[in-house]
Amino acid sequence: MPPKRDGEVLVLGIESTAHTFGVGIVSTRPPIVRADVRRRWTPREGGILPREVAEFFSLHAGEAVAEALGEAGVSIADVDAVAVALGPGMGPALRVGATVARALSAKYGKPLVPVNHAVAHVEAARFTTGLRDPVALYVAGGNTTVVSFVAGRYRTFGETLDIALGNLLDTFAREAGIAPPYVAGGLHAVDRCAEGGGFVEGIPYVVKGQDVSFSGILTAALRLLKRGARLSDVCYTLREVAFSSVVEVTERCLAHTGKRQATLTGGVAANRVLNEKMSLMAGLHGAVYRPVDVRLSGDNGVMIALTGLAAYLHGVIIDPGEAYIRQRWRIDEVDIPWYPWLPGDPPPG
Repeated sequence: MPPKRDGEVLVLGIESTAHTFGVGIVSTRPPIVRADVRRRWTPREGGILPREVAEFFSLHAGEAVAEALGEAGVSIADVDAVAVALGPGMGPALRVGATVARALSAKYGKPLVPVNHAVAHVEAARFTTGLRDPVALYVAGGNTTVVSFVAGRYRTFGETLDIALGNLLDTFAREAGIAPPYVAGGLHAVDRCAEGGGFVEGIPYVVKGQDVSFSGILTAALRLLKRGARLSDVCYTLREVAFSSVVEVTERCLAHTGKRQATLTGGVAANRVLNEKMSLMAGLHGAVYRPVDVRLSGDNGVMIALTGLAAYLHGVIIDPGEAYIRQRWRIDEVDIPWYPWLPGDPPPG
């Protein structure tokens, strides 16, 4: 790491909203990302158990922070601010990250920066693609939404009415007996299963207004399996129907807002088929399409640190005593005073 120079700002970010305890350290000077440490809880079977995740985080949080500081070649004294994801997410998991961040802030006298997890995913896409004002499709295990920046905040154009896209894929894979592991060799279990499959009748395509719904798709897909439908056909149809619905809502947002940039972010953003659909859709509208850097598509501390850096440079801090977790903190409740600032831009005056 190059020596710290006058005017350089370092921010340490902590992510703990779901299955990953992540610690990232970023700088205003290249190389921007100085550390990216992750500790991921993986279930032996079934889905995420919040209490077990919190216990895992508590065991590994200290070593993750120490490893990140070592990877960046700095001490906590060199860090200018601590950023933390305060929501949305699972309460027991969020409390571990918030407790660690509050302790670091209070003990070492570092400003504490509150970060919304969903905002961080969208900003990670902007920061790594260089797109200043895109329509963003954010798809993950706990979130599915299409957003666009208008009048100081990300505004929700459309979202899921029930479960998230990633939850649909994981739940179906688990119930169909093809996961865990949910992802292997860069492919989700549903993608591997869909190879060689074709369309089968019986899975509904659901777009209501500008919103999508996946619970009916899940029920219909599992019902088809019980009736003897070929597994590869069900996987293929479920994936095509679900992906097409979110791309359609993104396309509507592009047309409605008149914007000419589109991005894809979140844990499902690494999916090749979804990227192909987004790229084709954007091309039809003459829009530039770039997905988030795949290394930052899943939950990580770097995206919290990057968003925290932008927020800190624009005066967003919070008293550690008021840094409460918010399990249902919506993306459209957050003011974004730094927009459309990107890393590399001059700092605010």
